[in-house]
Amino acid sequence: MKCLILILLFCIQNIGFSQSTELVFLKGKIVCSIKELNQINVFNLRSESSTTTNETGDYSMFVKVGDTLRFKSLQTETKDIVIQQDDLTKKLLATTLIPKVIALAEVEIKEYKNINAVSLGILDKPAKKYTPAERRLAAAEEFHWYSPLLIPLGGMSFDGLINSISGRTAMLKKELEVEKKELLMIKIENQFETNYFTEKLKIPEENVKGFLFYAVEDSKLMELINDKNKEMSKFRMSELATNYLALLKPEKE
Repeated sequence: MKCLILILLFCIQNIGFSQSTELVFLKGKIVCSIKELNQINVFNLRSESSTTTNETGDYSMFVKVGDTLRFKSLQTETKDIVIQQDDLTKKLLATTLIPKVIALAEVEIKEYKNINAVSLGILDKPAKKYTPAERRLAAAEEFHWYSPLLIPLGGMSFDGLINSISGRTAMLKKELEVEKKELLMIKIENQFETNYFTEKLKIPEENVKGFLFYAVEDSKLMELINDKNKEMSKFRMSELATNYLALLKPEKE
């Protein structure tokens, strides 16, 4: 009886050993969030065999229980798995890989303020920056009594002559003045908060916008704001506020 049991145990052990050492054709699939799943290398560290995945991340190779498969590519983190007995019974062995995060080197952008067209000798002095209204006026050109004589010499364009006769140049000059006042108003609003006008200058809140329209008409204030002279700008606005409030009194009464 004992001999029979030993024989059975021996047979079972041999069957299990033969199953673990038997090569099986394994079909696998890579699961990853990257779009390109091809060219992922699959290495069998025991047999030193290898293969690569196709466009959909599928691969196949001969393995057996206990084999270590290594998945490696430029776009994914390297991963090792050990083949288990259950893996050989699956129709498709799915393996999830993690995308590789490529750390970019920090780029420092330096601003070289001293390097410009003047310092490089391209210009003798800094080029003037024109606003849209200034560019339109420059294109229209100003008319003088001798301007038509300069047309053949290229001193004045025919368009410039037409613009002057039609009055377009005068209209563009008005547009330029309006644009300057609008830009000045924006500068004032950026430099001073609303409570400055209501608390310091005693302008009613509903009249603050009206005061700004009144203030931008003042050439002295325009010059001070453009020169970024904030203290003198405050002094000038205080004077203008006194005059503006005096204009409001008849309305209040």
